[in-house]
Amino acid sequence: MNRTERAIATAELEMGLTDFWHDVDVNWGRHAGSYYAPEGVYHSGKLHLEGREAIQGFYGWREARGERVAVHAFSNFRAEFDGEGGATATWYMLLWGADGAAPRPSEPPTRISRATESFRWDDGEQRWLCTRRELVNLFKGGAQLNFS
Repeated sequence: MNRTERAIATAELEMGLTDFWHDVDVNWGRHAGSYYAPEGVYHSGKLHLEGREAIQGFYGWREARGERVAVHAFSNFRAEFDGEGGATATWYMLLWGADGAAPRPSEPPTRISRATESFRWDDGEQRWLCTRRELVNLFKGGAQLNFS
C-alpha cells in the first residue's frame, strides 16, 4: 500500500467512525449495527456484545430509556493496514452524556477512553466493517450509562 492508498483508506475509516458517532448522537444509533461486520464484537468495561444484532439491540435499549443528550468526540485517529484487507485503528473517545433533554449543565467528559478497532474490507458492501471495538477507560466520572 503506497502513501496515497494509505491516506485514502485511513480517511475512509475515519469517515465511517464520524458517521457512526453522528448516528449515535443525533439518531439514537438506529443504524449503528451496520457499521459492524455480522460477527462484530463491541467491548467496553463490563459491556460485551457479540454480533451485529446484539450491538444494534444495545442502541435500541438506550433509546427506550428516554431522553438523553450525548456527544461522542474522538481524536488522534491512526490506522495501520496488514496488506490482506485488514486494518487496525486506534483513537481516543471523549464522551459527554446525561439523561434528560438539552440543554444539560456543562460538565467535564463522563469518559475518556482509548479505543482499538479491527476492520476488514467487505467486497460486497464496498466498505470497511468493524470486526472488534474495544474501549479502555482512562478517565471516568459523572452519570455512567454504558456498563463501564
